[in-house]
Amino acid sequence: MSEVLQDVRSETAEGVSHTEENHGPRVALDADAVRAAYRRWAGVYDAVFGGISAFGRKRAVAAVNRLPGSRVLEVGVGTGLALPHYTASKRITGIDLSSDMLARARERVRRDHLSNVDALLEMDAEETRFADDSFDIAVAMFVASVVPHPRKLLTELKRVVRPGGYILFVNHFLAPTGVRGVIERGMARASHSLGWHPDFAMEALLPPEDLARARIEPVPPAGLFTLVTLEHEVAVAEVLKRREKVVA
Repeated sequence: MSEVLQDVRSETAEGVSHTEENHGPRVALDADAVRAAYRRWAGVYDAVFGGISAFGRKRAVAAVNRLPGSRVLEVGVGTGLALPHYTASKRITGIDLSSDMLARARERVRRDHLSNVDALLEMDAEETRFADDSFDIAVAMFVASVVPHPRKLLTELKRVVRPGGYILFVNHFLAPTGVRGVIERGMARASHSLGWHPDFAMEALLPPEDLARARIEPVPPAGLFTLVTLEHEVAVAEVLKRREKVVA
C-alpha cells in the first residue's frame, strides 16, 4: 500500500504537520491528492494490495459479525474487498474518498449479489454527512494512519455510532517496545520516501481514557497489524446535550 500513499504525497502541496499530542511527524494528505492517487491505482489495487491486507480485513469483519447490531459503517471501503465477508444480517454502508475505487466496489456488489450493502458513498471520513447515532458499528480498515487528523476521525465516528455501539480499527501501529519498535522508529526518518508511517503510534489515534479500555489484538502474520475494538460510551453531559438537540 506504500506505493499508493507515496503517490498521494507526490500529488499534494501540503507540508509536514504533526499529529495530535505530537506523536511524531506525518505528512498531511490533501483530499484531491488522495483521489488522484487512487484513480491511478484503482485498476490494480486488488491484485497488488489485496493479499497484504487480507488477514487484517478478514479479522476485522469477523469481529464485526460477532458484535450486536446490524447497521455497519465501513470507512475506507475502497474496492469493496471486505464486503463479501459480512454476514447477511449486517447492513453495510461504505464510504471512500475515491470515486474510482467506489465504482469497482459497486461492480463487486452487483457481481456478487451483495444485497446487504445499502450504500457506497463518496465522503470524507473526518467530516461525514450522516446524522448522529446512525450506526451500531463503525469499522475503519487501514485508514487511521492515512487521514490528516486521526483524533478528528475518531471524534466523527463517535458522533455517528450510537451509544453502546462499537468502533473498530485495523491498522499498523508502532510497536511500543522490542526490536520491531526500534526498527520502526529508525525508519521514521524515511516516512516521506516510504509513503507510510512506520512510527504511527496508537496514542495518536486514541486518547488515554480510550486506550485504557480498548480491546487490542495482534493480527497475523507476525502481528504486523493490530485490531482495536472500542465500545462507544457517552458521558452523561453528552447524553443530555443530544436530548436537548432532539427536543429543539
